[in-house]
Amino acid sequence: MPGTSYDAGVRLLASRAHSVRELRNKLLRRGHAEPEVVATLERLRGSGYLDDAAYARGLISRRSSSRGARAIAAELAAKGVDREAARAALGGLEATDQLEAAVEVARRMLRTAPGGQPDLQRVGARLLRRGFSMEVARAALRRL
Repeated sequence: MPGTSYDAGVRLLASRAHSVRELRNKLLRRGHAEPEVVATLERLRGSGYLDDAAYARGLISRRSSSRGARAIAAELAAKGVDREAARAALGGLEATDQLEAAVEVARRMLRTAPGGQPDLQRVGARLLRRGFSMEVARAALRRL
């Protein structure tokens, strides 16, 4: 195993942002010792390279155009971001932005509908599966 866990952590973070848990798991899978990984995570946090709140804000900005708040919250939880950091980051999502995203997603779904006949019930169900709330899905369907 060449290099230290710190070097490996920096290389991983250079390619894309990671949550603390995600980076910890990757470093452990690569064979680095637990105490060295813990020290590496603390060092990276202290220098500002590893920040779950910033990671959550970045993920939200990338996903909010195609996913609802519920789906994004579930993804953040799966990545190991604690609920408080996720809730704070999701608080920045505007209801109007969510509605606009849902309308755009619904329009894309309608364009690919077989037979050219819009099935609004099916589109609504797909919006819910994408994590949009019932209120947002209904409002998006009314705007089509």
